[in-house]
Amino acid sequence: MSVILHLSDPHFGTEQPHVTAALLQLAQELRPDIAILSGDITQRAKRGQFAAARSFMDALAVPVKLVIPGNHDIPLFNLFARIFNPYGNYRRVFGKQLEPLFFSQDALVIGVNATRPWRHADGEVSAKQIERVAQQLRGALPEQLRIVAVHQPVYVERESDLENLLHGHQQAIKAWAAAGVDLILSGHIHLAYIRNLAEETDGLTRSVWTLSAGTAISSRIREGKPNSVNLIRYEPEASSRHCQVERMDFDAATARFITAHTQVLALS
Repeated sequence: MSVILHLSDPHFGTEQPHVTAALLQLAQELRPDIAILSGDITQRAKRGQFAAARSFMDALAVPVKLVIPGNHDIPLFNLFARIFNPYGNYRRVFGKQLEPLFFSQDALVIGVNATRPWRHADGEVSAKQIERVAQQLRGALPEQLRIVAVHQPVYVERESDLENLLHGHQQAIKAWAAAGVDLILSGHIHLAYIRNLAEETDGLTRSVWTLSAGTAISSRIREGKPNSVNLIRYEPEASSRHCQVERMDFDAATARFITAHTQVLALS
């Protein structure tokens, strides 16, 4: 079985120490196999914020850690850096790879960098990125859980969030679905939800699930929702392909992350 921790939007610089400690404790207790951090690592892309994020990731009790940038991980006020070296501080602590790839017997995880220095908050996927990801998905093993991680969402629940949708999301959904994706992970809007895109996208003939994560540890919670992360459990030898997703919310009364919602997702 593979256990995958999906966290997003920690916004180091606004992190809450007690919530951070609780998330480290959760990982220590559950020992996930993979952690996926889907962007907005920092609040303002500063060196100190990236250093704090790296210290946190180093302390996270997970052997495989995949990180992609979000729009907050590009300098906002330092226009020179934004134009000429937008990923300088990111690369200093997390390396040159902006689109990590992980392959194991149970899982294929593909990271997509949707940030663009010329955009303030919006994300975008190019035709080249869509095709690259589709090719990688087509090379997956039959038993693998096939995951694509991107910062901005490909689906939103609220009309007010339509402006936050990933540019190119419709083309991406259709191409990646045809190539065999199971889960599309995202963050950005600080709201947690699960949705089967086959119910929302014309022409989609197989289940593709999108999982949005809330802000993991920052004070920038939205609509009073607690800090949260997703825990994905996948057993490739099951009689029917499925995975289980648990939303883990921070509980202020116990200062722990606890299971708030569990859902079994049928995979095509």
